[in-house]
Amino acid sequence: MIRFRFPPVLLLPAFLLVMTGCHKKRVRAYQPPPPPAKSGAGTYANGGARSSGNSVGTAKPLPPPVPPNVRGRPEIVETGVASWYGPPYAGRKGADGTVYDQNAMTAAHLTLPLGSMARVTNLTTNQSAMVKITDRGPFVRGRIIDLSLAAAKATGLYRMGVAKVRVEAWMPGPSTNPNAIPGGRWCVQIGAFQREKDALKLKNDLLRRYSTAKVIEFQGPTGHWVRINPARPDKAHASEIAENIRVSGGAEPYLTRTD
Repeated sequence: MIRFRFPPVLLLPAFLLVMTGCHKKRVRAYQPPPPPAKSGAGTYANGGARSSGNSVGTAKPLPPPVPPNVRGRPEIVETGVASWYGPPYAGRKGADGTVYDQNAMTAAHLTLPLGSMARVTNLTTNQSAMVKITDRGPFVRGRIIDLSLAAAKATGLYRMGVAKVRVEAWMPGPSTNPNAIPGGRWCVQIGAFQREKDALKLKNDLLRRYSTAKVIEFQGPTGHWVRINPARPDKAHASEIAENIRVSGGAEPYLTRTD
């Protein structure tokens, strides 16, 4: 009897062929994962839309919401240079009688009525902040508004120091003061003098020249000041006084509102 012996190497493929012959092999087509969604105009936490320009990730911040007690369009819109004031004025009373808090959203303005609300937009950074006018200033030629430290940080002005801004202002409601003057109460402020004796000398000169006006001298964080409150404190009379004052030594007259 002849026996055939097959090597194990040949038996293994034959065994696999027999085992798989009874089952149909399932072929699964390769399905690639879906492509990532195209990033269109995404939104940010503050609601601003992503810029469609070449700068990826840049956004134009939306202006802060107007407080509920402020309605309608701003009554005054002006553009100019803004600055900010901080520690030297902290703890001092502002023109409205409240103590200046550098961490509050407030500002100083020469001519807006005290209590006005203003939206200040840094035209370099497009950042905005709503502030309340509580003080007078800035007493620097060419500047229109002085922001608190908090408002300066909110608008990106803090590190810049000064910047061109747009101011949109809403006036407070009608005054209930029976002595209120239509158009506001105005005065002329002159300074700042580094030496008190220079301020006192000007005060005495102005007392002789404007006998019916109230002239005072006072010290502020930046020096000594002289203020003239005309007998008729309307803007026209205050402007006339300011135009006729010439002071040497770098001190300048500023027309400002007291209410």
